[in-house]
Amino acid sequence: MTQMTAQRAARPADRRHPLVAAAMVLPLAFTLAFLTGGIEAVVTQASSVAGTLGR
Repeated sequence: MTQMTAQRAARPADRRHPLVAAAMVLPLAFTLAFLTGGIEAVVTQASSVAGTLGR
């Protein structure tokens, strides 16, 4: 039983902290959004929503 516990302690955790996962994914997401024109779509949508709200 103690050997099994020692093996578990030596193995890294199965789950990452959410901030670490976000730090890994966001650069790729921004790059893909930039390359596919997704950033322009977000800016256009935000502008439209701001116009609808009267700002």
